[in-house]
Amino acid sequence: MRPPWVLSAFALILAGCGKEPVPAPPETPPAPEGATAETAPAEQLATFGGGCFWCTEAVMERLEGVSDVRSGYMGGHLENPTYEQVCRKDTGHVEVIQLSYDPDKITYDELLDVFWQAHDPTTLDRQGEDRGPQYRSVIFTHTPDQKNRAELSKRALDDSGKLSGPVVTEIREASTFWLAEENHQDFYRNNPNFGYCRAVISPKMKKMGFE
Repeated sequence: MRPPWVLSAFALILAGCGKEPVPAPPETPPAPEGATAETAPAEQLATFGGGCFWCTEAVMERLEGVSDVRSGYMGGHLENPTYEQVCRKDTGHVEVIQLSYDPDKITYDELLDVFWQAHDPTTLDRQGEDRGPQYRSVIFTHTPDQKNRAELSKRALDDSGKLSGPVVTEIREASTFWLAEENHQDFYRNNPNFGYCRAVISPKMKKMGFE
């Protein structure tokens, strides 16, 4: 659970409804017969839960090839959850980031490598002082290929001996992504001097070479 001063600072803005699920982009109409113009490769989605979404969002949005990172909730049974509801720890949701990326500029395997570095995958339902099921380490996969690559990457990390304990990260099929409240989006970028950002996120960013 975040320290009381974090929650109290946002007590007035965390209540209220969350956002509707982000709709899938419209299908691209087929090109006219005989057309030869090249089209840009479609962007793909990746969804990760690695503790506080403020932290993982700050890291992933710095990556070349990642065009958009959104903070939200996934994996629970309650529709349209709010941050306050998720913090009660009984909705089953995990704080996640969902990102859009160009696979020609950054691969899913490279995203996985950054994900492992951006949090501690050996602690169950905990990242530092943030404790609760909403902080679970989990990879939500969108395709069979993502699932296979996530499993291979997790196994390789476990076998490497680099970590202090076994990797507890879950690998689950992606479900409805509920966009978090607007004040959570780009939180670190918009609030670099906020206490949690200075104490937790800034050191992480410097350790990973982003600042």
